[in-house]
Amino acid sequence: MLPREVFGKSTFELATLMLQWLPLWLVDRILLVLAWLVLGNIEKFGLKRPSEGPLTWKNTKGKTPVLDIGTLDKIRSGDIKVVPAIKRFTHGCVELANGEKQDVDAVVLATGYRSNVPSWLKVRICLHFVFSQSFGKKSGSRK
Repeated sequence: MLPREVFGKSTFELATLMLQWLPLWLVDRILLVLAWLVLGNIEKFGLKRPSEGPLTWKNTKGKTPVLDIGTLDKIRSGDIKVVPAIKRFTHGCVELANGEKQDVDAVVLATGYRSNVPSWLKVRICLHFVFSQSFGKKSGSRK
């Protein structure tokens, strides 16, 4: 989990700026330190941090880090409860991987999603290339 903003800037905007001058591994380390400073130790709430940095995780596994937009405050207050993996469901009850059983009204499964960023990023790069090839002359006329 990463904060949505750090020092009033989008976390990903900050990462993009740093990547202009720093190697990815160093930007990852900086993002992890900033996340720890802003969010604190989230593992005490049952949230596991991946061993890789957020940019490496995105590049190697295709998974986008979660940006905190208030969920952590709800977890801290007890409005949202993080539990271990679910082993099975029964009528009105859930059995967790640790054997604990809980009565539940609803279960929200955070299973992730597939980012569509690569698809629109390719389109944007392609359009930029076409535009610059077609209108790139100083006179502004088409080639």
